[in-house]
Amino acid sequence: MLVCLIWYACIGAFACLHNVPSMPASRTRVLNGLQEKGSLNVLLIVADDLRPSLGCFGDTVVKSPNIDQLASKSNVFHNAFVQQAVCAPSRTSFLTGRRPDTTRLYDFGSYWREHAGNYTTLPQHFKSSGYITMSVGKVFHPGIASNHSDDYPYSWSTRPYHPSSYEYEKKKVCKGKDGKLHANLLCPVDVSEMPEGTLPDMQSTEEAVRLLKTVKDESHPFFLAVGYHKPHIPFRYPQEFLKLYPLENMTLAPDPEIPKGMPTVAYNPWTDIRKREDVQALNVSFPYGPIPRDFQLQIRQSYFAAVSYLDTQAGQLLSALDDLGLANETIVVFTSDHGWSLGEHGEWAKYSNFDVALRVPLIIYVPGTTAPTPKPGDKTFPFLDPFQHTPDTVSKGTVVREVVELVDLFATVSELAGLTVPPPCPDSSFNVELCTEGFSLGDTFGASELKINSEAIAYSQYPRPTDLPQHDSDLPLLRDIRVMGYSIRSCDYRYTEWVGFDPATFRAHFQDVHAGELYFVATDPNQDKNLYNITEYAGVVQRFRSYLQK
Repeated sequence: MLVCLIWYACIGAFACLHNVPSMPASRTRVLNGLQEKGSLNVLLIVADDLRPSLGCFGDTVVKSPNIDQLASKSNVFHNAFVQQAVCAPSRTSFLTGRRPDTTRLYDFGSYWREHAGNYTTLPQHFKSSGYITMSVGKVFHPGIASNHSDDYPYSWSTRPYHPSSYEYEKKKVCKGKDGKLHANLLCPVDVSEMPEGTLPDMQSTEEAVRLLKTVKDESHPFFLAVGYHKPHIPFRYPQEFLKLYPLENMTLAPDPEIPKGMPTVAYNPWTDIRKREDVQALNVSFPYGPIPRDFQLQIRQSYFAAVSYLDTQAGQLLSALDDLGLANETIVVFTSDHGWSLGEHGEWAKYSNFDVALRVPLIIYVPGTTAPTPKPGDKTFPFLDPFQHTPDTVSKGTVVREVVELVDLFATVSELAGLTVPPPCPDSSFNVELCTEGFSLGDTFGASELKINSEAIAYSQYPRPTDLPQHDSDLPLLRDIRVMGYSIRSCDYRYTEWVGFDPATFRAHFQDVHAGELYFVATDPNQDKNLYNITEYAGVVQRFRSYLQK
C-alpha cells in the first residue's frame, strides 16, 4: 500500500530551483480575518471533466468571465492534481480525504463504507459540526459508488437533488445533419426543443438558488455542494455558445500524435466517445485512430462551448449568493473531478496518468481573507455575460504554483471554516473513521508573501487490465485489473511506474515493473519525450522508484 508514502519527501538534487525552506509538518497557520468556529458557510462547486481551460489559468481561447471573476478574489492553485482520472474514484477520494488505495475504489463498482472502511466524508464532518448540508447535481458519483443514495443520510441533512432532465443526457436528442435525432458526442441544442424544455445544469442552478433562499436566515451555517455535469460528454449545451468559438479559429492539440516513447499500457483508447453515433460514423480504427482532423476541431469547439455554458451557470449561482447577502459569509470552492484530453498524445477523454487528465482548476475564495470586504452597495460576484463581456485583462487572483492534491481539500476547507482539521491517517487507516491522507493548504491564505515548497509532490494512479490497449482499458472492473500505474508529479517531473497488481488482495507488486515514464516538465510540459530509459536519468528514476516502494 502507498498510503505510508511521505508525500512531502525531499526530491533532492532534482528539486525546483527555489530558495525555500522545507514546509513545516503541520502546514497550518492562523488565518487573517478567520471568523469564529463554524461561522462561515461553504459553497462547493464541482465541475465534471473540466481541465484548467479557463482564462484565469492562462487560456486565451476559452471565455469564462464568471469563473475568472471568482478567481480574481481567490487563491488560485495552478498545480492541483487529482488522485485518479475518472469520476467515482476521484470524487470518493477528495470527499473522504483518502487515496484510492484506501477507498479501494478504482472503478464504479463498490461503496467505500462497505468495501473499505466507514470513512467520514467532508460534508459529514460539517454536518456533525452543526451545519445544514445539502447536495445538488453530481457531487458523489451516483450509483453503487455512493450506495445509490449519494451517501445520504451520512453526508447530507436533506435528500440530494438530481435534475430530472439528466434522464435524457445519453438518449437520441441531438439533431443531426440528416434532420433526425441521434445519440451524438457533439450535441448543441435548442433548449426549447429539449424534453422538459431545460438542461440538467440549468435545473441544478435553479435548485441551488432555491436552497440558498431557504437557508439564508437559518441560525445554523450551511454547506452546499453543487455538482455540474458539464463539460462531461455528450457535449449537450445551448447551441448559441457555438458562436463564441468559430470553427475557423479552432486549432488542434499542440501534440496530436502518439509519442514514440509512450508505453502501450499508458495509452487510453477513449472507448466511451467511440460509442457515440457521430463518432461511430467516422469508422475510426481501434485502438489508435486517429480521428479525422476536422472532427477533432469540432470536438475542441464543443468542449470549449460547454465550458462557457458551465461558466454562465456558475455565474448565475454566484450572483444569487451575492444578491442574498451571503457572499461575505461564504467560503466558495470551485474545482473539478479530473481533466480531459483534447487530442493530446492522440488521446481523448480522461483515463490516464498525464497532466492533461490529472490537473484540475482549484479556486478558493475566503471572504475578508482572499479579497477585502466590499463597500456597502458593491457586488462581489455580479453576473458577467460571456457574449458581451470582453475584459482587456484577466485578473488571476492570488496565484499558488505549489504542487497540491485534491485529497488536500478535506483538511483545507475544514481549517478555513474554523472546524477541527482531521488528523493525519496512520499507515493503515481502514478502521479509522476520521483522518486524512492530505494536508491543509491553510498556510497559503492571508500570507503577505507566498513561497513555493519545491519539495511538494502529488500522487495519482490508474488501473489497466493488460499492457496492450483493449476495449476495457479505460475503465476495467476491479476483478480484471492486472496493472496499476502509480504516478508522482513534482515541480520538475512527472514519473509513472506501471506495476503488477492483484485485485483480490489490493496489493501492488513493485518488483513486477511493466513499463515506466519520466518527463521533465520544464522543457516538455506536454509530456511527449519519455526519459525513463535514458541512461543519464537513471538516478532520477531510482529516486522516484524508492518513494513508491516506501
